[in-house]
Amino acid sequence: MAAVAALVLHFLHIIQADILLPIAVVLIALLFIRDLRRKRVLETIQQSVSETGSGITQVLAGLRLPDAVLVGPRNIRSVSEDFSTRARGDMVWFHVCLQMFRPQPLFDSLLRPAIENPLVTSIQFVLDKAQQELWHQDVLPKINACAGRKKVHEPRWTTIDESVSLIISDVGPRATTECLLSFWSEPFMAHSTKKDVPRYIFHIQGHSELVARLVELERTYRLGSGEI
Repeated sequence: MAAVAALVLHFLHIIQADILLPIAVVLIALLFIRDLRRKRVLETIQQSVSETGSGITQVLAGLRLPDAVLVGPRNIRSVSEDFSTRARGDMVWFHVCLQMFRPQPLFDSLLRPAIENPLVTSIQFVLDKAQQELWHQDVLPKINACAGRKKVHEPRWTTIDESVSLIISDVGPRATTECLLSFWSEPFMAHSTKKDVPRYIFHIQGHSELVARLVELERTYRLGSGEI
């Protein structure tokens, strides 16, 4: 603006041409000083960003992902459905309580998503022999009404002396093996005269060493039931 004003004044013959040169030199000096200050500000900002990034990297490096995530009553359905939706390959349901599948809404939110998931190629139940009647009366008819029912194999019937139940599958794009773990006792299982429903479950993450132990436990009973 100062340069334009000087030129206008010169064309109006208010100031002489020899005065324009000092004005130009001053303006150039001001621009140079402004650029120097801007460069300093940019260098300060870059340094701050770099230090902040280094700090965040150190914090993340110090964080350790949990081996297991506790899921409570409010989220148990959504987490179970999400697990079945992200599952792929072979899926194993070990020692689950079949009474929880008696109500159709529970069956639809817990088991149907796995049956109708196109990425799940097979579903194998490993169950205690005491649940055979529940399977044929309450669960199998619901399974037969689902698309993808052929992927559900006949359960491996055996005698299970464990207080845990498992849902095991590879999940996500990386096909990492994860588990949903629950216990057949209070406070993890809600007991009633009509059905037993998990109240709390543990989502065992794929990086946990516990996954291999739980898979081994399930496989021991499955092989004991006669599977080769």
